[in-house]
Amino acid sequence: MTDLANTLIAHPDNAPPVAFTQAQLEWLPWLPPLPPEEFTDRHRAGLVDASRIKSPYFRLLSRDPDTLAARTKTDKDIFYNPQAGLPRAERELAAAATSRHNGCIYCASVHARFSSHFSQRTEDLQRLLDEGTDADLGDERWNAIVQASVALSDVPSAFGEAHILRLRAAGLDDDAISDVIHGAAFFNWANRLMLSLGEPTVPKPAAAA
Repeated sequence: MTDLANTLIAHPDNAPPVAFTQAQLEWLPWLPPLPPEEFTDRHRAGLVDASRIKSPYFRLLSRDPDTLAARTKTDKDIFYNPQAGLPRAERELAAAATSRHNGCIYCASVHARFSSHFSQRTEDLQRLLDEGTDADLGDERWNAIVQASVALSDVPSAFGEAHILRLRAAGLDDDAISDVIHGAAFFNWANRLMLSLGEPTVPKPAAAA
């Protein structure tokens, strides 16, 4: 088994992006991902989605395949379950707001881009990224989702009845409020995991043919 304590990976040539963006980013690990040729059936089952073997992040998390499987199934149920609750765009908004607040440039780029895709509110998402979570996104519903996500991200006890009442007044039912809480809570944890294991990077231009 690899001794990860002695295999830290430095990326001296990387200049991590410092501005939040909706552009596609990549991610560089500080610990060695599990090589694809070392994957067992258990590791592949832990991926849940077989295509994720291409991702260095998920190959790194595959070193603990059972935890990764639980993490991925939770992630997919929060963001892909179509039964009741928030529209996909607003689930992604909660994740983007949480990631912006926590300073995770990579996660913010992914979820702001998804929210833009599903809502077609690209300018509002960019305002969130550029100005921060106090930005006015143009309507009370989105502002309430962002502020609830931020409160939960600070410390769980900062989120309370006032946030629930504000969300309900903005038109969210109990299922939708639950989706806000789950999306923000999950990414409050996921941001910290990603920030502690590697760094974002700007994709290199494709080589000319």
